[in-house]
Amino acid sequence: MKISIIIVSFNVKHFLRQCLNSVISALDSIPSEIICIDNHSVDGSAEMIRNEFQMVHLIQNQKNQGFAKACNQGIEMAQGEYILILNPDTVLETNSIKLPLNFMDEHTEAGALGVKMMDGNGRFLPESKRGLPTPSAAFFKMSGLSRLFYPSRFFGKYYLDHLDREEIHRVHILTGAYMLIRKSVIEQVGGFDESFFMYGEDIDLSHRIVQAGYVNYYYPKTNIIHYKGESTSKESLRYVINFYNAMLIFSKKHFSGEKTKALSLLIKAAILFRAFLSLTKRIAGHVFIPFADFVILLTGLVFISNFWAHEFIYPEGGNYPEVFYQLILPIYALIWILSIYLLKGYKAPFKYKTIFLAIIGGGFAILTLYSLLNESWRFSRAIILIGGIWGLFSLTSFRWMFNQIAFLRNRFKSASRVLIIGNIDEAERIIKIIQRTKNSPDYYAFVSPDTNKIDHKNYIGSIDKLNELLKIYDIDEIIFCAKDINYHQIIKLLTQLTTKRIRCKIAPENSYSIIGSNSISSLEDLYLHELKSIVSQDNQRNKRVFDLMSAIVLLATLPLTLFVVPQPWGFLKNIFLVLFNKKSWIGFDQSDPNINLLPRIKIGVLTVTDGLKDFDQNSETIVGLNVRYAKDYNLKQDLNILFTGFKKLGRP
Repeated sequence: MKISIIIVSFNVKHFLRQCLNSVISALDSIPSEIICIDNHSVDGSAEMIRNEFQMVHLIQNQKNQGFAKACNQGIEMAQGEYILILNPDTVLETNSIKLPLNFMDEHTEAGALGVKMMDGNGRFLPESKRGLPTPSAAFFKMSGLSRLFYPSRFFGKYYLDHLDREEIHRVHILTGAYMLIRKSVIEQVGGFDESFFMYGEDIDLSHRIVQAGYVNYYYPKTNIIHYKGESTSKESLRYVINFYNAMLIFSKKHFSGEKTKALSLLIKAAILFRAFLSLTKRIAGHVFIPFADFVILLTGLVFISNFWAHEFIYPEGGNYPEVFYQLILPIYALIWILSIYLLKGYKAPFKYKTIFLAIIGGGFAILTLYSLLNESWRFSRAIILIGGIWGLFSLTSFRWMFNQIAFLRNRFKSASRVLIIGNIDEAERIIKIIQRTKNSPDYYAFVSPDTNKIDHKNYIGSIDKLNELLKIYDIDEIIFCAKDINYHQIIKLLTQLTTKRIRCKIAPENSYSIIGSNSISSLEDLYLHELKSIVSQDNQRNKRVFDLMSAIVLLATLPLTLFVVPQPWGFLKNIFLVLFNKKSWIGFDQSDPNINLLPRIKIGVLTVTDGLKDFDQNSETIVGLNVRYAKDYNLKQDLNILFTGFKKLGRP
């Protein structure tokens, strides 16, 4: 057997499906095996492999073993002459296995090899080639000096910035996203060090391969997509700490004591700096709007007080005492701020109704406090009343402006002009998915994947004119239909884009997901149009509360409801199943042919179709109802279905 491909997966089902399809295409006729280690995913990854990729050897762990240990599980059972460690969030070209294997066969000194990687938008990922993470190299990377002086041989040692990314080079460190290694070399130097918690396993193994006398190669004659890449999550404090721990383990293992101390001091300084920035940003984010409200309210109150004093209280000269301005007015403003806070007025999205209620409630609180004060501390109720009017006007205006800025920012971020590359049937399916979301584009057009067959009634052009079409139609986003254009073509087109502002995504066949690299704050954030509303934390809590309250009410009214529901014993059983969280009152219609693509929720006593009095049973309607329920879940829907299907609550 020539090669064993080892993929460690954790809750990335959609990426994994796409990755496996590209791997199978790239393997072609190469004698091979694919080993997938699932680290106790809960998103149906293992079931997907069993159902769709029977040729894959699946190891299903009962807990998350971590990357290093899971890789070693695969290495132990691998039979290939070569082992390819591959991330599940990658997409291979058709030559991404064949060409590297040929290179390794021709270069017997090669111990391991990595390829040129790009993110989902076609941008080069610098971790494709890396140097030894010495204390200075790690510090230059984490401090940002490598970016400031890019490209620099001295400051850019971590990513070897001075090396031409289009040429083959000997490098020290390869990435575990794609790492082709001789099996004999792994047997000699050992597998991944399981003491690394996160990050660093690939660095350690690469270094041990070099120490054993072999050469690691950066091989850019083929490209792969790696969705995570150098994402924004790597700027987070959590990443810095994990990276720091990995570097310390590596340093203690391979460097002298002095170098380890130097690395520890340098990276601790970097962590403290990042922590300070993170804390400052978080505090500023929470304090900015309340502080702005306070300034707006107090400024208005001072102006109103001065006007009232000069016009009505002291028309011949004079003013309120200093204590009124320095103490009383700030207290008024703070009471209104506290009222907004108690009514959750500082929780996005900002609502005008909340401001209205908070100003009125706060005004009553101020007037009550005013009536309890000594006569000498009572100044004018008119200032409180006019101040309340000022608060209503100014704070709602401020919220309106803030909401408009947020709206414009979201509009700017979302794709408004989209090109979909694929045959017309698949392209129309994709646009229907997009139109079901709140990110429906202002403009979309179809591009033919076949340069010889262009129906100008449906297409604006073909892929050989892609760069021209992007400029002419001012396109923000490209979506590739994987059913009609293979991964090799997709990656080739990405490398040929003349502008890097375009967002690029891939729509897998028979899927509701459109996969791209918009944000990497979590593994699931890469799904642009995933139907996840129903399983958000708030909606899960709301749905459970609805189930519990409904079950309690139904249990309390049993003497009456038992005569209404045709199957009373089934009804009673379902009440207790819902109470003990074995079932939900409302769930998906399980006859949906795409049920495995939907989020996982409890089986329902009733289904989404029970909300329709006259329902014509057909799969297209069922799919549409399930999708709408998943995407736009709300309690009103559940209540409506419960009332409409009330007589079916005894259903087994």
